Amino acid sequence: MTTMKRILKLALTGTLALSLAACGAANKPATTGGTEGEGAKETGSKPQNITITFQNIYPDPTDPKQGMLKKIVKQYEEMHPNVKIELDSLNTDQQKLKLKTQAASKEVPDITIVNPAAQMQPFVEAGLLAPLNDMVEKNGLKDTFQEGILDWYTFDGNLYALSDGNNIGLVYYNKELFEQGGVEVPTTFEEMIEVVKALKAKGIQPMAIGEKDTWTGSFLFMNMLLRTNGPGFLQQVVDGSKTFEDPAFIEAVDAFQNLVQAGAFQEGATSFDYNAGENLFKTGKAAMYYMGSWATGGIEASSVDGKVGVFKFPTINGKGNPDEFMLAPGSAFAISANSKHLEETKDFLNYFMLNFPKEAFEVRGAVGIAQKVDGDFKAAGYSDMAMEVLSMFKDVKGGDIAFDNTMNSGTAQVHLTSIQNLFVQKKDPAEVAKEHQDGYESNIKK
Repeated sequence: MTTMKRILKLALTGTLALSLAACGAANKPATTGGTEGEGAKETGSKPQNITITFQNIYPDPTDPKQGMLKKIVKQYEEMHPNVKIELDSLNTDQQKLKLKTQAASKEVPDITIVNPAAQMQPFVEAGLLAPLNDMVEKNGLKDTFQEGILDWYTFDGNLYALSDGNNIGLVYYNKELFEQGGVEVPTTFEEMIEVVKALKAKGIQPMAIGEKDTWTGSFLFMNMLLRTNGPGFLQQVVDGSKTFEDPAFIEAVDAFQNLVQAGAFQEGATSFDYNAGENLFKTGKAAMYYMGSWATGGIEASSVDGKVGVFKFPTINGKGNPDEFMLAPGSAFAISANSKHLEETKDFLNYFMLNFPKEAFEVRGAVGIAQKVDGDFKAAGYSDMAMEVLSMFKDVKGGDIAFDNTMNSGTAQVHLTSIQNLFVQKKDPAEVAKEHQDGYESNIKK
């Protein structure tokens, strides 16, 4: 089975359904990352001081996961005084660009962030990532993950990364701003356009987005394509049964442009990165925000906590099933195959992941993580909004994953640029479709 077919098969069989099953190992703080004496090499009788570089995508101090990250790092450093964990915190697009540069010179950080399936495959094929099979068997780490999630990061029987998330795409909305605008939750895309216009007329910013990080617009667009076509469009293109000039793709482009032209997004959306765009919503300056369910924890920790609800992306022209979601196996932690401190780095990452579910749960950041969570979310103080999100996971009837997690990097870049341009200028949907098809044909592997 080709990588592409394996990717789409996993998406369509619903491997991203959330599990809240108990997992003792996931919620007991690990007292050690590995066996006695690991994490420090001996030089005579004195442990060698080492530094492990930990590249991550938690740069936002308002995101509870950043505090969680620093807490686990501090705990490990206190247990291993000879080990220093150096954090390199970047936003998603910055990290992707930096990693490509580092990979070209074979200077990948000890721990870095990769994205699933097609995005990480080139790093695997270049031999830049260390297999983690042995590590995950230690202390039961593998059993802390939801069933099937690690398949997205496995090639030829070797596991190369550990996911931080297992999410779905949905729309967050500010109930107070909806009330001020005199609008209700839309059940169709056509109603959504009317909601945008009504909010705009009342001086309320309808939606927020951080389109400087181009994946954000793509993630929204792909949900529209999921409605106009149903699941599996990219596989149909690969199989040759459809092209990007198919009516379903053109219809999705048209719908996307209608949303932009209705004034849904803030002025200069392409100059707002992911964090800046999300902060518009978290500070009550926008009424809606389409994003993966990983945003739940940050929204709960913001000034709009208690004011936010969620809804499924609606049908478009009567097409699509709202219970089919954009599925988002998360970014994942990988270890450099060329790490100078490979065993110590594995020891730390093992410790980090064993403690990840417990610490994420405690900071109300456990909605949409890839590991099993043993705990009562409601009793722990999770909001009604978070409980709504958790309930939505039970409704998942399949869906698709992101464009750049499925297509080769050249085709993906054409797509990301093409969709970003729609925020700046209106184009003939057929022309946008042709851009995609030309990009695909020029980048397809012969």
